[in-house]
Amino acid sequence: MSDTVEDVDVPYDEDEASQQEKIRALEERLEVLESQNEEMRDKLLDANAENNKYQQKLERLTHENKKLKQSPLFVATVQEIMDDGVIIKQHGNNQEALTEVTDEMRTELEPDARVAVNNSLSIVKSLSSETDVRARVMEVTESPDVSYEDIGGLEEQMQEVRETVEMPLKSPEMFTEVGIDPPSGVLLYGPPGTGKTMLAKAVANQTDATFIKMAGSELVHKFIGEGAKLVRDLFEVAREHEPAVLFIDEIDAIAATRTESKTSGDAEVQRTMMQLLSEMDGFEDRGEIRIIAATNRFDMLDRAILRPGRFDRLIEVPKPTEEGRELIFQIHTRNMNVADDVDFAELAEITPEASGADIKAVCTEAGMFAIRDERTEIRMEDFRSAWEKVQAESEEDPSVSKTFA
Repeated sequence: MSDTVEDVDVPYDEDEASQQEKIRALEERLEVLESQNEEMRDKLLDANAENNKYQQKLERLTHENKKLKQSPLFVATVQEIMDDGVIIKQHGNNQEALTEVTDEMRTELEPDARVAVNNSLSIVKSLSSETDVRARVMEVTESPDVSYEDIGGLEEQMQEVRETVEMPLKSPEMFTEVGIDPPSGVLLYGPPGTGKTMLAKAVANQTDATFIKMAGSELVHKFIGEGAKLVRDLFEVAREHEPAVLFIDEIDAIAATRTESKTSGDAEVQRTMMQLLSEMDGFEDRGEIRIIAATNRFDMLDRAILRPGRFDRLIEVPKPTEEGRELIFQIHTRNMNVADDVDFAELAEITPEASGADIKAVCTEAGMFAIRDERTEIRMEDFRSAWEKVQAESEEDPSVSKTFA
């Protein structure tokens, strides 16, 4: 804070000072007043800013308080649109009511549309279509960084998957000219770690279709009808984003052979499977939706889901042959600093029971052996030691599946 005017000493005698001294003293007083005025202006600006901040906070709290005091709206479904109003059914109590709507609102409504109603059951606004948020988060927004070149030893299986899923999306006119409907779905089955999910990822990478992935266990729920509803919502999301590819991993979780079990849990799983069967090949046309499913337990699947029309192609994905293992070793070591003594043909020969996942684990372990010895180059002996370690771990805990799929 600057000195006040009273604090400034007058440097002249009122009676004897010259005119120049009086002017100089007055200028000094003027400078003090201007400095005080500037400080007061700054304080005023700060106070106004603080006041605006509190004013905005007051308006927000007032708005929130007003919303909290409002009566809640209820969700209802439009049953029928008539000349003298709209018949709605309120969710929860299934109460039906006839209510009037404006001409503008009438044009937005259609049977089965969801609306919000107030206490007097008057329609306040229309709501978006009901789909489970869990179904929407399963949509893959970014393509996986897996291509067909990253898969070894499965040339025949890749060709069949591409004919079933990729070709109908990219060249539908070929099927029209031949006069056949494209295959509607493909089921990949085989031991763990043989590349089933890798094939699905490659399809997602190579096509422009919307890719929706899910696990069969995600469809198993505690409450009655919840799993079936999620299945409906998944296919609804796929229809909204056609063309689409729906990938169901571990489908045996919901498509196991039906039994005579009377438990509520088994009954709910069967209800979910029946909804899946209906969506895959029901009364309505599925549209441009291709289905890929994968399972390690082909023997457990219900015969109803295996019939043509649901899965037109059943593709076995076995463990790789010796030639396939050699190619897989080459794929997984592309970015590795391997020594000249590494012989991929020999590695394929000494790993007769290895799956694609086992080979990937061997390559990783070989790199770890090199790091442990403070080397940047991976030798043949590292791969041999890595295979011995992977084998030993499998024998110690056979329940652990090194799934690559």
